[in-house]
Amino acid sequence: MNLAAILVTLIFLFSLYLIFTEKLNRTIVAMAGAALVSVIGVGFGAFTEEKILRTIDFETIGLLLGMMILVAMLEATGFFQYLAVWAGRLSKGSPVRLLILLGAVTTVLSMFLDNVTTVVLIAPVTILICEILGINPAPFLTAEALLSNTGGTATLVGDPPNVLIASASNLSFTDFLTHSLPVIVVAWAAALTLLLRLFRAELRQAPKNIEALYELDLAQALDDAPTAKKVLIVLTGALVLFFFQGPLQISPAFIGLSAAAAAMVWVRPSINEMLHKVEWGVLLFFAGLFVMVGGMETTGVFALLATWLSALKVLPPVWLGLVLLWIIALLSAVVDNVPITIAMIPVIEGLGAAGLEMRPLWWALVFGAGLGGNATIIGSTANIVVAALSEKTRSPVTARLWNKRGLPVMLLTCAIASLLYALFFEWFRL
Repeated sequence: MNLAAILVTLIFLFSLYLIFTEKLNRTIVAMAGAALVSVIGVGFGAFTEEKILRTIDFETIGLLLGMMILVAMLEATGFFQYLAVWAGRLSKGSPVRLLILLGAVTTVLSMFLDNVTTVVLIAPVTILICEILGINPAPFLTAEALLSNTGGTATLVGDPPNVLIASASNLSFTDFLTHSLPVIVVAWAAALTLLLRLFRAELRQAPKNIEALYELDLAQALDDAPTAKKVLIVLTGALVLFFFQGPLQISPAFIGLSAAAAAMVWVRPSINEMLHKVEWGVLLFFAGLFVMVGGMETTGVFALLATWLSALKVLPPVWLGLVLLWIIALLSAVVDNVPITIAMIPVIEGLGAAGLEMRPLWWALVFGAGLGGNATIIGSTANIVVAALSEKTRSPVTARLWNKRGLPVMLLTCAIASLLYALFFEWFRL
């Protein structure tokens, strides 16, 4: 390993440390790391400016941007608050029923929208409903984040790691529905059952002021029904195109950006207000990570790592996939699953270059990254967001609480995914 490769690797590892410990804003860390990697790479002649820019996956950035614009337009209509209030009223004040309904709403939304955006929209309404009923919101917030992470693993657009993997592997929206969704349905049902058992003491708490729950006005929650209908029609059209992206030979990014453009032309929102709601920090965070990982790939770091891992090719393919799934899950438990996914993509590509079958390994990465982040409060961005929002309540979600609830959920869902992966391994090779 040359000096440039060593320096680039140290920068990447130090950046992960800063992201893990939250000593600095993660976007600042990613952009600063990308700048240092670029300077070192160009200075040592390891790569050019043009080459480092080509490491940024604009397919991923484009898809995320398109979906963020659609979500921003839908959020302004009050649609997400409407769903949460509807679930609250339907629960009739029962904590168990409320957790199931809010968990289901959050999961379904997370299958088609970024899970961070979903919990940001649903969590504040959850806190309001719990305050009205006089019950502890911590079980509901924790369950929403865990079920959101689990449900987001089911589809191509549900979780940022899936978007990254699909861009690198050419897995389609339909591939996720036929391979990942069935596994996640089983894992989600098991996770919900386990959460109801783990929180059984808190859910026995008798609710108060149930009558006030029915005073929440559904019509008032949905501020702009006509606009919501227009955006939902466009979003439905985008989902239909996702199904046929293979035969039509169009990319997910093209679909996402085209849908965003169509919705803007139809609705004609305030551009400044809408763009202000786009998570530009997230997009810059991805771009910075792409540059750092691209620097490591260009300097040969991942080729060396793939060479080491290729020693595992003596294992049967199914065991290799299972080992990779659990390694990624454990890594995602201590570091956000996005940088772990970006780092593992070139490793899997290197294993493919060494003659190993890549398609089953992509699915191992999907399940490991998607489900492993549930283990700790810092394993997923959605977890961190929920914990931050809970600090406004009398019973915040702490790391200790998360370890007692999130870790069992992670172990159970990963075990189920591993079992189904092994039983239907031939299907994951297709």
